Amino acid sequence: MTQRDLLWRYWPLLPLYPYGKRRTLRQEVLKNTIWTFDQVQGIFYVVVPIRMTVVRLEAGGLLVYAPVAPTPECVQLVRELEAEHGTVQHIVLPTISGLEHKVFVAPFARKFPSAHVYIAPQQWSFPFNLPLSWLGFPRKRTHTLSSSYDYNPFGEEFDYAILGPIKLGLGSFGEAALFHKPSRTVLVTDTVISIPKTPPESVQLDPYPLLFHARDNGLQTVEDTPEMREKGWQRICLFATYFQPNALEVLEWGEALQEARQAPNRSKKAYFGFYPFRWQSNWKQSFEQLQGNGRLLVAPILQTLILNRAPRETIKWANLLVSWHFERLIPCHFQAPLQVSPREFRQAFSFLEKEELPINQPAYPLPEEDLAPLENIETRLKKRKLVPPRQDKV
Repeated sequence: MTQRDLLWRYWPLLPLYPYGKRRTLRQEVLKNTIWTFDQVQGIFYVVVPIRMTVVRLEAGGLLVYAPVAPTPECVQLVRELEAEHGTVQHIVLPTISGLEHKVFVAPFARKFPSAHVYIAPQQWSFPFNLPLSWLGFPRKRTHTLSSSYDYNPFGEEFDYAILGPIKLGLGSFGEAALFHKPSRTVLVTDTVISIPKTPPESVQLDPYPLLFHARDNGLQTVEDTPEMREKGWQRICLFATYFQPNALEVLEWGEALQEARQAPNRSKKAYFGFYPFRWQSNWKQSFEQLQGNGRLLVAPILQTLILNRAPRETIKWANLLVSWHFERLIPCHFQAPLQVSPREFRQAFSFLEKEELPINQPAYPLPEEDLAPLENIETRLKKRKLVPPRQDKV
């Protein structure tokens, strides 16, 4: 493999780390049936997996759910599956608001010109709501999934369920879950996650972000050890889910710049020594409450800013997925695949209900102090009338 194999030319469209060079990790979930393709991306080295799932069709060919960056390496890994199982027939964009998923679909579709593209309804773009053809989506091959389910383009092999669109002011949130009946596997995008205690393999392909956040301050250097990688990963998870957890202290600009001048590594890669953070001693406890021994949860930002705008619609969608009696769940971020029961999936949405569903597992309520920054964001957005108010729990 060469550096050219990792090239992602369109990274300026959404300038997230690792920018123009991305590794792809393919893993077989179910022999000759389901594969995941993991890359990573993030901001300020807060990197988490982003995942594409490929399913073999019984009649021959492949379905691709939530494409990742079609680097030469990624495309070659898909071509290897095509050589054995047939060409890509379907490409699914399951979200209407996730730019980190949408930006890859048009370039991916151009690499597989015989595939039809199916998108969740009511797509939008920011700052201008442009036609999808202007964003590179193939006009003759792009189709919108029906919210009324009057037509299933994937045949008897799959079911799908659309959440939303949930109106949020500037735009909407929506997600299309896909159920592969033969394997009893559900594919979801952003609604639920499971956070592992140790960094996933895709994140460890380049450990620099893990070690960057394993430091307690900008003057410290750390060795590349499994313990330091785990420490960095757990702090990244707090960043990625809460933005500013209570255990994180953000330095004033003057103090941060002064410390940067004394940093042992002032390279461009190290942001010239800039590391404006201090972690309090209770950060580990915050992570353990978030991680909850690997339980399934709705990400804090969705709990506080999005799904509580449409609790009835969300619960209805969750109940539909439960009716599929699935055995396996593959989300687009953090840990996958997940061997979870429909009951565990349903329990993840109990924050929308007045009475939580009983379940025989420990409770891990998210700390109010960690949710406070997101609550403050919600307050500011509501004052500016940029988001609708919360609705009552059901």
